[in-house]
Amino acid sequence: MQSIFYSEAAGQTQTVLLSWLRGLGWDVRPFAGGRINAGDSFIVTEGEPLPAPRSTLVLGSGDDRRLVAAGDTAPARLGYGQEDLVFGHAFAAALLRGTAPTAADPNTLALFALAERVAASDITVLVNGPTGTGKEVLARHIHANSPRADGPFVAVNCAALPETMLEALLFGHTKGAFTGAGQAAQGFFRAAHGGTLLLDEIAEMPLGLQAKLLRVLQEREVVPLGATTPEPIDVRVIACANRDLPAEVEAGRFRADLYYRLSVFPLTTTPLAHRRQDIAALAATMILRHAGNRAAMPWPTQAALDALQAHDWPGNVRELENVIQRALLLAPADRIEASHIVFDATARPAPVPVPAADPTLGNIVRLHEVQAIQDALAACGGNRTETAKRLGISERTLRYRLARIREAGGNIAPSRSAWA
Repeated sequence: MQSIFYSEAAGQTQTVLLSWLRGLGWDVRPFAGGRINAGDSFIVTEGEPLPAPRSTLVLGSGDDRRLVAAGDTAPARLGYGQEDLVFGHAFAAALLRGTAPTAADPNTLALFALAERVAASDITVLVNGPTGTGKEVLARHIHANSPRADGPFVAVNCAALPETMLEALLFGHTKGAFTGAGQAAQGFFRAAHGGTLLLDEIAEMPLGLQAKLLRVLQEREVVPLGATTPEPIDVRVIACANRDLPAEVEAGRFRADLYYRLSVFPLTTTPLAHRRQDIAALAATMILRHAGNRAAMPWPTQAALDALQAHDWPGNVRELENVIQRALLLAPADRIEASHIVFDATARPAPVPVPAADPTLGNIVRLHEVQAIQDALAACGGNRTETAKRLGISERTLRYRLARIREAGGNIAPSRSAWA
């Protein structure tokens, strides 16, 4: 738990802010001198001594709006009136937070508090949640609060790695194990030895490799590709998925035994629209992150906050970051108005494009490929495995083709199975 110490003057004049910070789960107490520990933060008022300049927030008096991030030897400075109370508190938390994740909604705070309890043990964790809701942030928080915090944190996106290379990349390989293996490689598991390995988008892992992963988790050892002797590993595994894994198990796309091995302690992140108290806190953190070297940090107005609160956030936190970066470019001065809040266009399926009057052969082939995939999906009731078999391609190839169709604005019929 992060400790925040306040001066006597701050304790007398900033009772609302201090109470709010306690509500975020921080240890907030008066500063009586003594030893200063790494990670401690301080709140003082203007003109008071600075216990640790880079970790101190200096609060101004009156209603003068002021926001200055800490420098190498200078403290952070903040001033605001009643009109800017919501973002004033949000900026104060962002300036004091350090490496802790951003949260203000009670449900998010409870999730991070539970994650800290889980971190103290060494059990495997499965994090489920929609794309862009902070699954990797939660995984990093678990690592940072665990006994493995000084060890490596290695994040692997299982969907982004070539299927033919995934085994070698995860478990390593010997020199000459396959064509092009000019030298041995340790792989991600051995690279994470003594630390944490995050397997993101675990649902995208091929079934054959799932069996090998299960053995690694059970035996705590890997056999590099091309080797015959297993090597012990000391790794905590956190897996993330944005699809319903029990449904994937039922559909035969994910091994039941691997699911139960990963889901020792499941955690779930929720859409941003379900935790609206996080919006101002996240926006403040993003403004500080992306404002750069602007002479005056822009503050969102109440109307801008109302616009952010009213949006349904289909893109979750990633969409919010897009909106904040856009607002920083559009805001000419020190205020972000409602007119500067421009949301992402909702991603809606578009009809398959009609070939031009004089189509090229490539256009015709692409259009027929789209139609063939759509017809196969409809005939198979949206089942990806059956669709791939009918088309005579692998599931991964089908996934790539579907992604390409979506990027081109093509329309993919809704599936009865949750795998989008």
